[in-house]
Amino acid sequence: MRTIRWGIIGVGDVTEIKSGPGFRKARNSALVAVMRRDGAKAADYARRHGVPRWYDEAAALVHDPAVDAVYIATPPHVHRQYTELAAAARKPVYVEKPMARTADECRAMIAACAAHGVPLWVAYYRRAQPRYLKVKSLLDSGAIGDVRSVHAELYQPPAAFDPARLPWRVIPEIAGGGLFVDLASHTLDLLDYFLGPIRRVQGIAVNQMGLYPAEDHVVTAIEFESGVPGTGVWCFTADRDADETTITGTRGRITFATFAEAPVRVFTSSGCEEFVIPRPEHVQQPLIQTMVDELNGEGVCPATAEAGLRTAAVIDHALWEYRAASQKTS
Repeated sequence: MRTIRWGIIGVGDVTEIKSGPGFRKARNSALVAVMRRDGAKAADYARRHGVPRWYDEAAALVHDPAVDAVYIATPPHVHRQYTELAAAARKPVYVEKPMARTADECRAMIAACAAHGVPLWVAYYRRAQPRYLKVKSLLDSGAIGDVRSVHAELYQPPAAFDPARLPWRVIPEIAGGGLFVDLASHTLDLLDYFLGPIRRVQGIAVNQMGLYPAEDHVVTAIEFESGVPGTGVWCFTADRDADETTITGTRGRITFATFAEAPVRVFTSSGCEEFVIPRPEHVQQPLIQTMVDELNGEGVCPATAEAGLRTAAVIDHALWEYRAASQKTS
């Protein structure tokens, strides 16, 4: 079993705990190089995490012969650029979520990796976490009967952003949208994983508070290929924090949170059963393990580029009217 040697492009906050250490701690995996445009910060990250090499140019990392696979942990606006760079060097690619700003960018990334014969995965890491594997197991085993409906909701109070220094996550040119794109993508991907592809989407997106240029409240209606309908509310102008998705069936319902530390609950005629399943210390490590195993011919990673594309397409459909209106007024 060979050791897969990873290089990271963009060692920002997400790589400090969520992902970076997972490349060292996964079996048959090593982190051998990191890159950041600010070379001093790249060097500091390498020193603190015990990484032997650092770079301030992506091409240098990608073409390092000691790097077998590349993790792109930058904001979405350069995901396509760096994916195409790594694919041309015939290096497998793992890219942060959302996969890109639009479904068209995702398609270009998939095409580039296919042309060079390398795999492409997306950091929808909840697909490999025990908590959500439990939800999938419950659904697949018929714990609530046949699924009839889905409702997802995420409410958060408005963030106190400095208008002069907005984070990239609420700048559409960088992120593809706002917090809906950043956060709802996780829930939408989980629903794709649990219930299959979504074939129809209607969305209303608005900017209620004008704190930043992106949408701050999105309501969706969806239909899965199976015919199951669903709804979703992602409101970032609310009076409270709330995070719950409910999947209702013919014999009960399952509830879970995408971000909050809440148990998985199953409600049936027998009562309520709770499953308290802690998150991993490094939340991406279980998914990293599946990629390493796939590269070694020992399994398959569930967070495929094709699934990432489907989630991007759902987001595109939910936001297309808002995006079109924003372009007219800009």
